[in-house]
Amino acid sequence: MNRTVPQSEPIGGADPTVLARAAAKVKRHALPLFVIMFIVNYIDRVNIGFVRSHMETDLGIGAAAYGLGAGLFFVGYALFEVPSNMLLQRFGARAWLTRIMFTWGAAAMAMAFVRGETSFYVLRFILGAAEAGFFPGIIYYFTQWLPSSERGKAMAIFLSGSAIASVISGPVSGALLGVSGLNLHGWQWMFIIEGFASIALCGFVWFWLQSHPREAKWLSEEEKGALISAIDAEQRAREAAQVVKPSIFKLLADRQIMLFCFIYFSVALTIYGATFWLPSMIKKMGSLSDFEVGLFNSIPWIISIIAMYGFAALAARFKHQQAWVAVTLVIAACGMFMSTVGGPIFAFVAICFAAIGFKAASALFWPIPQGYLDARIAAAVIALINSIGNLGGFVAPTAFGFLEQKTGSIQGGMYGLALTSLVAAVVIFFARTTPKGDPHRPKPEDAATLRTATSLSSTPSLKP
Repeated sequence: MNRTVPQSEPIGGADPTVLARAAAKVKRHALPLFVIMFIVNYIDRVNIGFVRSHMETDLGIGAAAYGLGAGLFFVGYALFEVPSNMLLQRFGARAWLTRIMFTWGAAAMAMAFVRGETSFYVLRFILGAAEAGFFPGIIYYFTQWLPSSERGKAMAIFLSGSAIASVISGPVSGALLGVSGLNLHGWQWMFIIEGFASIALCGFVWFWLQSHPREAKWLSEEEKGALISAIDAEQRAREAAQVVKPSIFKLLADRQIMLFCFIYFSVALTIYGATFWLPSMIKKMGSLSDFEVGLFNSIPWIISIIAMYGFAALAARFKHQQAWVAVTLVIAACGMFMSTVGGPIFAFVAICFAAIGFKAASALFWPIPQGYLDARIAAAVIALINSIGNLGGFVAPTAFGFLEQKTGSIQGGMYGLALTSLVAAVVIFFARTTPKGDPHRPKPEDAATLRTATSLSSTPSLKP
C-alpha cells in the first residue's frame, strides 16, 4: 500500500514549508472559480426540469419526449467523454476548460430556440457532448498544480459547488421564468440568461487560469520550483509502479465490480428520477408560481445535504459500511413507495424523506469499492463504475416519461425505483470492502476524504 508522505518530509527535494505555501496559494487562486463553474454547469444541466410544463404548452413536447430528451444529455456526455479527455491533455486544461464552457453555454442558450421534439433531442445530446470533459479537466488541473496530499481537500471544496447548485438552481431558474420581452417566453429567457452566464465566465477562465505552475505570476520562483519538483517526483513514482491495466471486459468479469456497478446504478437511477421529475410533482401541490416551485425544489436537497453529513459521522463512529448503505437504501425505497399512496403534498414530503436515503447512499457507497480495489487500477475501475452508474441519468427520465405518456402517472416508475433500491440494499451485503484473501488489509488513507468529497456532490461525479 502506498505510504502517505508526512508533511515534514520533502517531496522530490521540495521544501515542505514552501510547498505548503504554494499549494495554499493555488487553492485560493483556482478553487473559488472552479466552484462557480460547477454551479453554472449543474444549473445548465438540470434546468430543463423547471420548464417541462412550459415546453409542453408552447411546443407540444409530451412526457415521453421530455423524458427521452432529458436522458439524451447523458448519452452525449458518455460518447464524447474519452475524446474530450484526449484533447484535454493535448491542448492543456486552461484552453480546454475555456472551450468546454463556451460550447456548453452556447448549447444551453440554443435550447431557447427549440421548436419541437427533434430539435429538443438534438440540443440535449449536444449539451451533453459539449460538457464532456469538464470534470476530468478539473482533475487534470489539480494533478498539474497540487501534490497528491492536497488534491483530496481541493476536490472536496470543488464538489461543494454541486451541493450549492442543487439548492439554488430552483429559486434562480424559477425567478428567471418570470422574465419576458422581445416576444420570448420566460422559459426561453431562462435558457438564454443561464447559458450566457457560462459564456461570460469562460472569458474570465481564459485570463485567470494558467496551464502550468511555471506560468503563474502570482507564485514566487521558489514556490514554482517546489510545486514542479513535487509533482514531477510523484509522476516518476507513478510511472515506476505502473502496471498494464486490464481491459473493460476483464474488469466486468470480476463479480465484485459488477456488484459495485449495479449498486451505484441503482442509486443514480433514483437521484436522476427525482431531479428531473420533482418540479413537475411540486406543481401538482397547488397554484404555485415558478419561483415558489423553485423554492420548494430546494427543500429536499437541503435536507439531503444535512443527512449526508449525519450518516457519514455515524458510519465513521459505528463501522460496517455495507449496513449503513443498506439502511439509507431502505430509507430511499420507503420514501419512493410512500410518494405513491397519498396526495401531492404527502408525495412531496415522501420525496424529502427519500432524499435522505438516496443522497446519503451515494456518499457512503464509494469507500467500499475503494477499499476493495488495488490502488494501481482504482482510478480506472471507479471511472467504470461511475460511467455505468450514470446511465441511470438516461434510464430514469426516459422510463418516467414513457410511463406518464402511456398511463398518465409515474406511479409505476416510483414502484420500480423503490424495488431497485431494496434489491441494492440486499446486494450491498455481498460486496466486499477488502480484497479476497486479505481481510485485514487497511482501508486507503484517503477514504475519509473521498467520503467527504462525494457527500458534498449532489450527483456524485468521479468521472473518467
